[in-house]
Formats: sequence, structure tokens, C-alpha cells
Amino acid sequence: MRAVICRDLSGPSALVLEDLPRPEPGEGEVLIRVHAAGVNFADSLVTAGKYQEKHQPPFTPGFEAAGIIEAVGPGVASCRPGERVMATLSKGGFADYAIARASDVHAIPDRMDFVTAAGFPIAWGTSHYGLVHRCGLKAGEVLLVHGAAGGVGLTAVEVGAALGATVIATAGGPEKLAVAQAHGATHLIDYKSEDIRERVKEITGGRGADVVYDPVGGNVFDASLRCTAPNGRILVVGFAGGNVPQIPANILLVKNITVIGYYWGAYRQLDPEGMRASFRQLMEWYEQGRLKPLVSASFDLADTPAAIESLLSRKSTGKVVITTGAV
Repeated sequence: MRAVICRDLSGPSALVLEDLPRPEPGEGEVLIRVHAAGVNFADSLVTAGKYQEKHQPPFTPGFEAAGIIEAVGPGVASCRPGERVMATLSKGGFADYAIARASDVHAIPDRMDFVTAAGFPIAWGTSHYGLVHRCGLKAGEVLLVHGAAGGVGLTAVEVGAALGATVIATAGGPEKLAVAQAHGATHLIDYKSEDIRERVKEITGGRGADVVYDPVGGNVFDASLRCTAPNGRILVVGFAGGNVPQIPANILLVKNITVIGYYWGAYRQLDPEGMRASFRQLMEWYEQGRLKPLVSASFDLADTPAAIESLLSRKSTGKVVITTGAV
């Protein structure tokens, strides 16, 4: 089989495509014939040795994939060969075949294609579990979403709208903001030309946002602290902006703000049933037409480095995926 290999931790540009033996599923595992795999910001980190879960080279990156189950290992009763599935992975998605834990595999609806499914698990799972289980977002609250046209931010816009929140979206430029608006954002802020803090205060009549969804960090986080409503919650999803903010605790104290650290992948072990319930809700919304996943670009497996770089350039909206050419 073909597989993208990381042989040294120098970043995505050093990834190479090689031929490897097809793996076999072990206890509690399934083998998936990969049709497409989602690209995430974490792929750039793991190939540079900067991700929270370290992998020693050589390894195949790729945290999510979609395809058809080829075989199941001993003790697997929840999956069967021939089933169309999506899966979250610890690694290995950028290949013709990938091994997944059966507990991390989810059946996909008949009308969901593999490209859509490949980019679904991490972004949608992150937003739903984070907003519902970690933040307790309620109908009628104001949700501020940063990076709202990106792969994970856009899903937060749709999940927030589905939950009945009023969504304020921030993004860079009118084209990206138009994407966020088309997916459920009520108010738009162009961070390139507008002051986030002042605009949020203006939109909310001075009160601020009840919940902030922040995958960006840096100056964006600093602005969020100053436009979060009393008793508000800030969900720290990541630091795509490159700078990890230092949190002044005096502001938390004065405004009774809660800052919530959030690494979605940990809940695969911490709360597997909660994760499955989250996916059941998401699949129900998808079947109802309430979710409209956006894949803005797809690349061939051989072009994986370019796919990751396209994400890092921030030129893409929605998800970027890799396809294997499987039929």
C-alpha cells in the first residue's frame, strides 16, 4: 500500500510517499480502506514534533479518515467488513489503509460521500462536544467564534446556530465572512479592519459574549477577555495564530469569567460514551439538513505536503482533505 511517511521532525515539507506492507487489525481494531483523509492544523505540529501526542519517526500522520472497513480484529462486534465509516485516529490516516480502534469508528449516512466524511470527525466533534459538554451553550446566548471560516471555526458557527445561539463570527476579509454568514452567523466582524472588542460590545449592547470559541489565541484571545460577558466562558481550542496567550487572572476574578482548556482528543479515553452521543446528535442534524459541511479543497495522497501547507496559509475555508483514488 502507499503511505505518507514522516522520517524526521522537520515539518510537512519533508513528508514522502512510500510503499509499505498492508497492516492487519489487532484486538479491538478495524482495518479501513481509506478513500479520503482530513487535514488538520495538528498535522503540521505532529510532523514538527510540537504536538501534545508525540510520535517518533518513522510514522504516517493523519488524524481522521473515511472509507470502507476491510477487516476487523478479534473482539470487534460493533463494526463489520463492507461498512462505510469515518474514524478518528492517533496516526496513520494518510495512506491507502489505516488501523482504527473500533470505538473510534462511526457509520456514515448513505448520502454522505467519503470526502465530506473524511473532514467531519475532528472539526464537528470538537465543536459539538466543546460547546455542549464543556461550555453548556444554551439557546438565546451569544456565541463569539474566532477563525469562523476555517475548518473548525465554521463548524462552531453551525453547531452554535443549531443550538439556538446568536453567533458572532470573526474572520479576515469579506469573502471569509460571507462563508460564515452562509453557515449561520448573525453578526460579522472583519478582524483586519475592525476592533473585535468594540464591535462585540456594540453588537451586544455593551454586555459582551456569553461563550467565546477560540482556536486562534494570541491577540484574539486578549480581545476576547475584554468582551466576554460576566459569568461568560472562553473555550481555548488551539493557537492557530502562533502565540500562546498569558491569562491575567485579575480579569477572570473581576468579571467572573471561566477559561476552559479543551483538548477534544482526550475524551476518546475520558468519555467515550459522551463522544458517541455527540456523534449521534451530529448525524441526526446532518440527516435533517441542518449541517452543511464545507470542503474547499482536495489533494491527491502524493500531494499531502501541499495540502498541509494550504491549511497553514489560511487561504482555505472549511476543510481540506486528501483523496487516495480508491473506488
